[in-house]
Amino acid sequence: MATPGFSGLEAVGALPSATNPMALSLNENPFPPLPSVRSALIASIESANRYPEYLPERLRSLVAERIGVRDEQVVIGAGATGVIMQVLQAVTSPGDTMVTASPTFDGYPVFAQMSRLKSVTVALDAHGHHDLDAMASAAAAARVVVVCRPHNPSGTVETAADLERFLRRVPPDTVVLLDEAYVEFLPPECRIDTVALVARHPNVVVLRTFSKAYGLAGLRIGYGFCAPGLARRLWAMQLPFGIAITSLVAVAASFDAEAELRQRIRMIASERRYLRMRLRSMGVYSTESNANFVYLPECGRCWKEVFDTIGMRVRHYADGGVRITVGDRKSTRAVVAAVAQAVDRKPVTASTNAV
Repeated sequence: MATPGFSGLEAVGALPSATNPMALSLNENPFPPLPSVRSALIASIESANRYPEYLPERLRSLVAERIGVRDEQVVIGAGATGVIMQVLQAVTSPGDTMVTASPTFDGYPVFAQMSRLKSVTVALDAHGHHDLDAMASAAAAARVVVVCRPHNPSGTVETAADLERFLRRVPPDTVVLLDEAYVEFLPPECRIDTVALVARHPNVVVLRTFSKAYGLAGLRIGYGFCAPGLARRLWAMQLPFGIAITSLVAVAASFDAEAELRQRIRMIASERRYLRMRLRSMGVYSTESNANFVYLPECGRCWKEVFDTIGMRVRHYADGGVRITVGDRKSTRAVVAAVAQAVDRKPVTASTNAV
């Protein structure tokens, strides 16, 4: 029975705006789904009365073919977060230890708490890079260790050689989550052959998502791949009917729209470079980001006051740092105007026309 005075159309009207220039806290793609993906999703609604596959076998095969691994090496989740929880359910017991960098993706402390794990954190260095030596030492007594590449929130990338040295130090029974949620934003020279990496290190699980570069955060589609033996344990945690029927359609259409995707990634990367250049011109340091956000470490300035005053949603960290999603040029103008006024110690206004 409908709630009096509240229609279905009103509920749709309450959905978040796809193009809000002030929503810069969740690293969402600033653009709606690619046109061809949108068309495929609209057509898929005709099947919404039917259940999806009991287990997402076809989506698994589609992803496996795309990345060049066997079907049995792939697991599917409700976003990368769903895969992370499958990993923790499959390989950990309450009281085990999980090692992460600090700061890191907000979800990891939550997932550790949900799984009743002991969380050990290792601080990033002054430039936002992992301390891989300290993390490897901590991993000796851990069940799971997480490395994000690019890292969230700093956007930095550890070299292939440094990552390889780290993996050689991690015990073979410690699972390494290599979180590549932002891998599509990496330039070619920073990419690594993760298929070969998994073959060399069967304790590595590579995590990816369609939420960021592909712009499908609201559909919750993620996947992981690893050695077949480990993948079988993770697949056993696959929730029946847990992946929406639209997921297969969206992924297939996204893979077919690679040229459109590359163009959008170039646009976002260009806007990121422009934003960092404008910040640098004001004497504001940001880490070397290779994703769709920039990170401003703590610098003695209250970033929370700077951005909250104008109603801009960015991600604040306990140490005083702030992560800002790269949006469109209107978003960039708002960020630059807010920072410029803070640098000049002027009152912050909501105007975005100062740039």
